[in-house]
Amino acid sequence: MMKELRATLAILAFILLLPGCCSTKRADGAGAYATGHYRNLFAEDGHSQQEIQHKIDSAFQQLFHGDPAGQAVFYDAGSNSNGPLAYITDIKHHDVRTEGLSYGMMITVEMNKKAEFDALWNWSKTYLYHSSPADPSYGFFSWQAKTNGRVMSQFVAPDGESYYVMALYFAANRWGSGEGIYNYKTEADQLLMDMRHRALITGRISMEGRNGLTNFLVTAGPLFDAKHKMVLFSPSTERPAFTDPSYHLPAFYELWGRWGPPPDRDFWLAAAGASRDFFPHAANPLTGLSPDYANFDGTPVTTGWNPAAANFGYDAFRVAGNWSVDWSWWAKDPRERELSDKIQAFFESRGMDTYGCRFTLDGRRQLDDRHAQGLVAVNADASLAATDPRARNFVEALWNTPTPDGLERYYEGLLYMMALLHCSGEFRIWPPQ
Repeated sequence: MMKELRATLAILAFILLLPGCCSTKRADGAGAYATGHYRNLFAEDGHSQQEIQHKIDSAFQQLFHGDPAGQAVFYDAGSNSNGPLAYITDIKHHDVRTEGLSYGMMITVEMNKKAEFDALWNWSKTYLYHSSPADPSYGFFSWQAKTNGRVMSQFVAPDGESYYVMALYFAANRWGSGEGIYNYKTEADQLLMDMRHRALITGRISMEGRNGLTNFLVTAGPLFDAKHKMVLFSPSTERPAFTDPSYHLPAFYELWGRWGPPPDRDFWLAAAGASRDFFPHAANPLTGLSPDYANFDGTPVTTGWNPAAANFGYDAFRVAGNWSVDWSWWAKDPRERELSDKIQAFFESRGMDTYGCRFTLDGRRQLDDRHAQGLVAVNADASLAATDPRARNFVEALWNTPTPDGLERYYEGLLYMMALLHCSGEFRIWPPQ
């Protein structure tokens, strides 16, 4: 009997030592990653699949191939030795941003639009990528350029890199990797390694401002703070280190902890947990509103070049979407459900058809009365995690909102397009084959 018991214990010990086996760190949660089920909030509200697909396809057609003067944000830009080029532009500010390019890549891989995906990636690599080892932004992308490719700022905005990595992994898994810049997995692995380990480099970075070109002497390194395991607002020393709540993407980090370079997988899983802990500290306990920029403890950044960043502003639109997609895919932290209920209760109290888009965190002062379509979109995303019946009203508000056009169609339109995918169950994880 004792020999049999020892044998059984030995087998159990061996199983427990297998990589990832029974590890709570690598637990798959109870969301779509584990179940394969993605909620279709529009269908839950009674819309037919035919209606839903038509709405998604029409929005994509308008934003990517509609009237270039008043509807589209996606523009063809010729070709080079790597093939066709295309960019997504911020109509209002007459520029191109890694934010929009990487969002566009995520949208196109989710919609199986490989030609548009490749053209956006080609433009990004051609005009924005820093390939010189002496460059403080080496291995990353300039966040801002003119539509002709002329760089306006050599600084890095880490939300762009995060979406590039996730979109590239999905492309590799959905379509298979090609050659050169279209070896999606190799490109994603390298960028993710740099985001975690890029060496410190001191040098000059230029930025085009109202008074012309300005040069900064900076030291720059990885895009994540190693101690706090959080994404940085900026990886360079032109200002003290802090984070941006809307850059936190724990749903993505969980996948990097499974698919990324093996030495860093534990880091990314820990980063997912750090972001989940961060959200309740950054969000106001009554309204659920987060600031545009925050310290690593979640307190608003109140000093520096942009004091308004301590309020709920345009960056912060996206925070509720980040925690809600995380709940949809992983369902690991019930606090995300509480946050969705809080933020939807706040916006409901301000009038479903009239609430503005910028507020102090306590909600007592409205700083911009525009009823922004992009915020309507993300507030619908919050219904993926919300528990209160009011969540259906936010989904219907998105359904009844037309596809953005005109001057604000860049940011509003991309958030809207992604929200249609989120709320229809079409924003999916594409695993390795």
